[in-house]
Order: sequence, then C-alpha cells, then structure tokens
Amino acid sequence: MKPILTLIRAQNLVLVFLSQALVQACLLAEGVQWRKILEPGFLALTFSTVLIAAAGYIINDYYDVKIDAINKPERLLVGRAIRRRRAMFAHLLLSFIGVGIGFLLSWKVGLINLGAVLLLWGYSDRLKRMLLIGNVAISLLSASMLLVVAVYNDRLNKITLGYALFALLISLIREIIKDMEDVKGDASFECRTLPIVAGLRGAKLVLYPLIAVFQAFLLVVVLHPTTKQLFDAYMIVLVLLPSIWMVVKLVRADRKRDFTYLSNLNKLIMLTGILSMLFL
Repeated sequence: MKPILTLIRAQNLVLVFLSQALVQACLLAEGVQWRKILEPGFLALTFSTVLIAAAGYIINDYYDVKIDAINKPERLLVGRAIRRRRAMFAHLLLSFIGVGIGFLLSWKVGLINLGAVLLLWGYSDRLKRMLLIGNVAISLLSASMLLVVAVYNDRLNKITLGYALFALLISLIREIIKDMEDVKGDASFECRTLPIVAGLRGAKLVLYPLIAVFQAFLLVVVLHPTTKQLFDAYMIVLVLLPSIWMVVKLVRADRKRDFTYLSNLNKLIMLTGILSMLFL
C-alpha cells in the first residue's frame, strides 16, 4: 500500500481536495458553508480531479524512470516496486474514469478534465524537457484545479480568478526551483530546462522578478479596501514574509539540498495561501 500512496503522491492529492473544498465552501457562497462540500455533484467533481492528478503522477514516473534513478533513486517505484505495464494501465484507467465523471457532470467540466489528461501526458512525455513550456503547463493545471469548481457551479468571480492567479504564480516558481533541484539527472538525458540552458545563476535571474511579481500581487490583495484586517495580517505573516525569506535563501542556494528546502518552503506558501480562503 505504501508504494502506491507514494506513487500517486497521496499528500499532494489531499492538498488538491482541500483546495477545491475551500473554493466550494468559502469562495462560491456567502460566508463559510461547509455543507456545500457534501453536495454529490461537488464530491464527484473533486473525485474526478483527484483521479486525474493521481494518473498524472503515475505517467510522469513512468516516463522518468531513468532520470529519477539519478535525481531521486530512493523514490524510484515504477520498474522496481511496480511493473511498468501495471503503472500504464493504472494511468489509463484513472484518466478514463476522471474524464468520464467530468462529462457526466457537464460538458465544460468534461473538456477541462480531458484537456488536463492530455496536457499531463504531453508534459510527462515531452513538454517537461522543453524550456519553460513544461513549467507553464503545470502552472496552468494548478490554476485550472481551482477554476473548474467555479465553472461547474457557473459562478466564476474575481476572487476565484485571484486565487487561480496565485496558484499559477506560486506553481511556476516551484516548477523552476524543482528543475534547479533536478538539474543533474535532467542534464544527463538532454533536457532543456531553464537551469540547464541558462545555468543556475540564469535561472535565479528569472526567478527574482517572478517572485517580485508574486509579492506585488500579494500587496495589491492586502491593500485592497474590501479585505478584512485579519485576512491582511494572515497574508503578510504567513504568505508574504515566507516569500521574502525564500528570496533570501535563493540568493545563496547552490546545492541540491538548498533547492529541496526552497521547494518545500514553496509548497508551504502554497498551503498557507490556499488556507487564507477561510479568512475572507
């Protein structure tokens, strides 16, 4: 059971469910209405999203067996603990069920789910090895994970779009940091990620303005006259300040463990940012 949970990144799937649940309960209703999470349609929606995300992790590991043997040998599962043929079958089955549920809910959700499956396949097979294209693809998927809840409810609003932009920016930053963390294995298989093409220093020069844009976006949100003081204080202490610390650590980062730390810090910022929905 543990290899399977590791393969599908169970912790990340919990974050996916939490993110969509908070959108459903906090952004698309007056106040916080937890009962909306129990609606059958929403449960089916988030179940389909989780299935597609799990399938994406499986196909990514399927294609990355040789690279992961260098970058993350302790986490290599496909081809070792799990046969490649079974991994591919699991990916196809989960993807098919996820897309099928999406079309049962609505044609719009079905198309979003189908697009996510195709993009995840393309990312794993080719896009992740191309300069910035794979990074942008995953960032768009992170944003769509939130937007699909609003599309299903037919209640796309500015707040939901704002959180989608937050997810896009913080995901793009993390994807570039992950490429810096995995540069050794990626370089061995002729990947053209940003740190390989531009070097670690060049990748940092791209990250600095990107993080600055992210921080400027946070300041715009905090300074907006309609936000509550509790929300503003939360965003400053638990989202903005950690992002400033991320810049401080990024300046001196030059080893794999440094970028692993930054990747985990980035994930923490993503979590605290998502949880801020509770204070709107």
